[in-house]
Amino acid sequence: MMPTSRVTPFLVLQFCVALLVLALASFRPGVWNTARWAGLIIAILAAIPLFVVRYQLGKSFSVTPQARELVTHGIYSKIRNPIYVFSTLFVIGLLLALQIPRALVFVPILIAVQLLRAHREAKVLQDKFGNAYQEYRKKTWF
Repeated sequence: MMPTSRVTPFLVLQFCVALLVLALASFRPGVWNTARWAGLIIAILAAIPLFVVRYQLGKSFSVTPQARELVTHGIYSKIRNPIYVFSTLFVIGLLLALQIPRALVFVPILIAVQLLRAHREAKVLQDKFGNAYQEYRKKTWF
């Protein structure tokens, strides 16, 4: 049986959109102050592991909680929900780079949504994988 590719069309689309957003933030007119530099650096440093974990997740990625496979390798061996962690950092970095500090008031809402999504996902995984998921939870953060 041939292995399935971890590079999906949706992953390629997500990568292209992220590159476009980073380019727009980089070329946006305005002053290059400390906040803008810090934001761009945070966004880039979050984007790298974000796409590594999306690649590691492969065909198990879904927008809604689904239990296709219990992914426990790579970054998933340390963090249960790295997409939520790194995408939140990416958004924070972009808001800083785009010089929209007042939009940072929405970050707590984003974090609450990510926590809710993680909780729903955990329930689906617990229902399907039972003890294996419980053992995985004990060894990982968030």
